[in-house]
Amino acid sequence: MSHKRIPKRKAAIAVGGVVALGAAAILLPSANASQDGAPDDVAAAPRTLKAGDASDLATRLAGTLGDAYAGAWYDGEEKRLVVNVVRGEGDVALKVRSAGAEVREVDNSMAELEAGAGTLKSEATIPGTSWAVDPRTNKILVTADSTVTGDKWDQLESTVESLGSGMATLKKSEGTFRTFVSGGDAIFAGGARCSLGFNVTAGDGSPAFLTAGHCAAAGDAWSDQQGGEPIATVDQALFPGDGDFALVRYDDPATGAPSEVDVGGQTVPIVQAAEATVGQQVFRMGSTTGLADGQVLGLDATVNYPEGTVTGLIQTDVCAEPGDSGGSLFTQDGLAIGLTSGGSGDCTVGGETFFQPVTTALEAVGATLGDGGAAAGDGGAGTGGQAGAEEQAGGQEAGAGAGDQAGGQDAGAEQDGAGGHQDVQEQSDMGSSRHSGLTPTH
Repeated sequence: MSHKRIPKRKAAIAVGGVVALGAAAILLPSANASQDGAPDDVAAAPRTLKAGDASDLATRLAGTLGDAYAGAWYDGEEKRLVVNVVRGEGDVALKVRSAGAEVREVDNSMAELEAGAGTLKSEATIPGTSWAVDPRTNKILVTADSTVTGDKWDQLESTVESLGSGMATLKKSEGTFRTFVSGGDAIFAGGARCSLGFNVTAGDGSPAFLTAGHCAAAGDAWSDQQGGEPIATVDQALFPGDGDFALVRYDDPATGAPSEVDVGGQTVPIVQAAEATVGQQVFRMGSTTGLADGQVLGLDATVNYPEGTVTGLIQTDVCAEPGDSGGSLFTQDGLAIGLTSGGSGDCTVGGETFFQPVTTALEAVGATLGDGGAAAGDGGAGTGGQAGAEEQAGGQEAGAGAGDQAGGQDAGAEQDGAGGHQDVQEQSDMGSSRHSGLTPTH
């Protein structure tokens, strides 16, 4: 990722420009074609939407449908928004269709699902567990890692059963929930390595970046090289609690903070922050495992890490490993979605990974995304990304065992070797999958 420190006095206009995403056949079609004047049967058909437009539409419908709204998800194959409405609300279904979304009648209302999540919080807040509403099943998806056994498992299972049939599903994860200290462009503090998420502009106009809040536990002063001089200082951080994010200010106020992600020879311009949508395809960049992709599985997830409970996260099936913490979750068309928090599994066997929503983090710290498009300097983003990967190889991965560290070095080497002419999808296919256990990544 192109998140390197770039003093403006050294910045130069990059020759050749940024390699645009779009060589791949996975570009989404443009959304919201006008249907004015179309016959009624055509107007009632679901519209073809980009994931970002689907998220906006879901937000609007949630506000207008009231108690009849029971969640929504994005059908990536059909490029449609599917909206759940409580069974029997016929007039509401008409509103949804008129707005351009597909309607699905379900039994569980959002109020009932949220009440079920409240019961889990009060009766089953057990380290190694998580839960999130899955609109595709209209149930609460409850996950337990490998540490939840014996009486703890019995307690969790009985709590799920008490919610009633059809309210929740219980899944066992082979890994353990943990935070992943390491990610995006590598950043270092003490013996820990994390990943830079997104460059931002702080409320007073100074350059800064977002990363995972649990990374801040390693120290206030952060460097872009292992053992190097500090370049940035933690300004605000939250973990555990209502999020996992930190605002870190660059010490040099002349530092350029380009709004882009280096994916290994290419840069993805980041145009704005956006809310995630269940079913949406997303990409993650981290300093251990490089580029990986997957889908959003749930929103407003609660994760019970060993360090404490974190709420309001995004649940995905994207792999990650120690060192990827704080790294960027984004879309191919440049929407900033999340910051890597933690999860279970690895990029060999797969697993679950949770992300801090960028929109929530920006609002909490009073920052805005990027710096208005500062140009990359000192050889361009590709060179900086490769240097970051080389620096990562020797970095310690907090919370990881020796085996995890070896895997992280291998992943970094593979990312270094990735060609600069591949698109984001092709590069993510090359990424390794070493990820086990639900853990925050720092």
